[in-house]
Amino acid sequence: MSDLRGGIDLGGTKIQTAVIDAEGAVKGEARRPTPTEGGPSDVAAAMAEAMVEAAKAAGVESGDLQGIGVGSPGDVDEKAGTVSTARNLPGWEGSFALAEALRKALGTEVRIGNDVQVATEAEFHLGAGKGFDSLIGVFWGTGVGGGLILGGKPWLGRGAAGEIGHMVIKRGGAKCPCGRRGCMEAYAGRAAMEAEARRRQEDGEKTDLFKLMEKHDKPRLTSSVWGRAVDHGDKLAIDLIDRAIEALGTGIASAINLLDPEAIIIGGGLGIRFGERYMDQLLEEMRKHVFFEEMPTVKMAELGDLGGAVGASLLVSR
Repeated sequence: MSDLRGGIDLGGTKIQTAVIDAEGAVKGEARRPTPTEGGPSDVAAAMAEAMVEAAKAAGVESGDLQGIGVGSPGDVDEKAGTVSTARNLPGWEGSFALAEALRKALGTEVRIGNDVQVATEAEFHLGAGKGFDSLIGVFWGTGVGGGLILGGKPWLGRGAAGEIGHMVIKRGGAKCPCGRRGCMEAYAGRAAMEAEARRRQEDGEKTDLFKLMEKHDKPRLTSSVWGRAVDHGDKLAIDLIDRAIEALGTGIASAINLLDPEAIIIGGGLGIRFGERYMDQLLEEMRKHVFFEEMPTVKMAELGDLGGAVGASLLVSR
């Protein structure tokens, strides 16, 4: 048995895996697109393939790892190792025993946590959150997820705390992928933004978003596609990013008013792509709604695309 452990960050568009040593250094990594069709077993198979590839890059077999941690969207039951209603993944409406499926495929123990919570904990221990006692991680990607550190410890509530993307910012507002209306994610989640872009294009608005998607052989409007469209001055793309920033500012401000944390850490695919570029605009939107005179520190996540996988690997040492 080696001193290495694995981490898998399961996202709506990509599966990022990494093998990490006892000091937190990445020894091997691999990435695969998240399947767009099928169901949980197809997603689990792609995750296993990516983990085997990362282990090979680190010079070991997956079964030699101390264990593997997984950061997953959806309703995660850490004790049971199950994931339910992960709506940003194909055909994932019910409950699926993800830990058991991966254990059989990879030959080592597997622990599962919420994707954004484990990424937030990675930033707290190793990245932008070091030195703070309380923080909110806001990960802007396919959806909008949140993670909480309060009093130096993860705060999970009854198991599902941190769903900042489903804070209601407009009663009766836009329909969210969760089925409810007016959630922050209905305006800022990449999946909801793509659906809105399609609707507007069908209504006659001009955009190059979908041409860029096809040109770069992407199955979805990824963060890189949004970035190119904005760089090209695409009016529809810029409008939807502005709309997302307004929603994020409103929702994050409400969370600040409730918890008064020391710091906000911004991450996720879209967050990393646009966070620094739109930081002044985001802070302006937040200040409109924050009750306190003193704002918390707002920082960009430092661990980048590997943050979720590194954070997931920390589950092994719990």
